[in-house]
Amino acid sequence: MKPPAYIAAHLRQVLINGASAPHSIEVQRFFKEEVQSRGWYTNELRKLGKRFRRVILNDAGLDYLVEVADDLFQGEVLEEKTLAVILLQDSVAEMGEREFKLFEKWISRVSSWADHDALVYYLLGKLIAAEPRRAGRVFVWAKSKNRWHRRAAAVALIPGARAKQFVPEMQRLTKQLLADKDDMVQKGLGWLLREAAKYNPKQTVPLLMSIRDRAPRLVLRTGCEKLDEKTRARILAR
Repeated sequence: MKPPAYIAAHLRQVLINGASAPHSIEVQRFFKEEVQSRGWYTNELRKLGKRFRRVILNDAGLDYLVEVADDLFQGEVLEEKTLAVILLQDSVAEMGEREFKLFEKWISRVSSWADHDALVYYLLGKLIAAEPRRAGRVFVWAKSKNRWHRRAAAVALIPGARAKQFVPEMQRLTKQLLADKDDMVQKGLGWLLREAAKYNPKQTVPLLMSIRDRAPRLVLRTGCEKLDEKTRARILAR
């Protein structure tokens, strides 16, 4: 077999060959920070990832695929990082602690909310939902000076929240992140509360009510988006 770095380099070239300069300019409008993009549409990128995933798994197995993805997630190009996640997301059920620790290191390589959310929701979040004891890591991330680690603390609980898991953890994390001034962190926390409220309103609405007088408006508005109009109005009426 060729080294994983060789396959990663080949995939990078495929992304360059299929680049769309006009769409890469459009992509930038979704981000405050400057983002390097090849201008791929998400559906086409998913098709590419699934095709290569099948070939690599059949020829070399999951460990090799993880190494290819690890190489891809090193760079600054949005599609490279997104492709890394696409290659792996359907194999999370076969992964364990070694992969979790590796993906946790990837948070430090994040450069935008897009590659952050792909990594944290589809890989770290699913691994935490599969092994709830890993949820303790989110409180470590929540103390980080790095905005992406703090956002990850919230987003990583979303897959579990949709299954009505992690109610105590969500309550504790909400208190820990509630005073955070970073809008990316606020949006992440709001997203977590919104999904929890949608799938488990009985536990989440009291939490939203308890924080409504001190929560940032962005967190509160996002958190009650999926609730009925009456409940939403009650929460937002400070």
